[in-house]
Amino acid sequence: MEGRTRKRKHLEACLLGEVAYQGVSTGFERYRLRYDPLAGLSLTEVDLTTSFLGKTLKAPFLVSPMTGGEELGERINLALAEAAEALGVGMSLGSGRIALENPEALRSFKVRRVAPRVLLIANLGLVQLNRGYGREEVLRLVELLEADALTLHVNPLQEAVQGGDTDFRGLLEKLADLLPTLPFPVLLKEVGHGFSREAAKRLKGLPLAALDVAGAGGTSWARVEEWVRFGQVVRQELSEIGIPTAQAIRECREELPDLPLIASGGVYTGTDAAKALALGADLVGVARPLLNPALAGPERVAEWIANYLEEMRIALFAIGAKTPQEARGRWEAAS
Repeated sequence: MEGRTRKRKHLEACLLGEVAYQGVSTGFERYRLRYDPLAGLSLTEVDLTTSFLGKTLKAPFLVSPMTGGEELGERINLALAEAAEALGVGMSLGSGRIALENPEALRSFKVRRVAPRVLLIANLGLVQLNRGYGREEVLRLVELLEADALTLHVNPLQEAVQGGDTDFRGLLEKLADLLPTLPFPVLLKEVGHGFSREAAKRLKGLPLAALDVAGAGGTSWARVEEWVRFGQVVRQELSEIGIPTAQAIRECREELPDLPLIASGGVYTGTDAAKALALGADLVGVARPLLNPALAGPERVAEWIANYLEEMRIALFAIGAKTPQEARGRWEAAS
């Protein structure tokens, strides 16, 4: 399927299809925040400011990768970027492979004109390292998009369901060779099926800037690909494979105690964001809930994110945490 058509079908599936996990939750319901009524804080003292990738964000929040490569993607990306700029949060663009291979698609990724100061992260599939991509291509992508960093996404299940690139052999070795040669931070992320303890162990020693656990419980990209191919989810159990987001945070934090972690994958409320921080994440990312607001314009996106961050702030206040960092460990298992 031609790349730009596929991008449009991905958007249509996310907007109209039943692409959220049906039988797997994020796991956040298994945890409670430890309420502290005598912390002695003022709500005005709660400061969401977070340092990440050498920049200061006004909150530990990233607009997660979504789209690009066609006209509707441009409209969505510009709205997301303008809102991120206004609120001082970060933004990661959708996969930029199409921008490298089709110059006409590049325009949909070019958001610096509305977001000159935002932390902007380019994005490319790690599997492309097995398709001839290397240092030259990733340098070119980051330069073209005027990005501050690069995310390499890992998506074997999505690729297999899509009928795409399924040779993931030797990628860790190629990543280890590539990372020291790049002049910008590099993040690794799943696309919504999560990183396990075993996967985290394989990353030890690699000079990554951060890991996005992108767990199960939000959007299943296996389900998205089923919608794109068949107009419905044909293989229900296959599309439910994944590590729940809360579990992925805990397992990756235990194995990689010093690596910044981003929690995405169904982190759709400010309270769940506070739980993610308590469980060991440093930032949270949100994608699909922002699609409809983005179609309505940057003001609607900014309103959605502002409400989310206010809920996060109140949740931190309730557990006596002045900062996102102080939330770490302030959880207990739900009975």
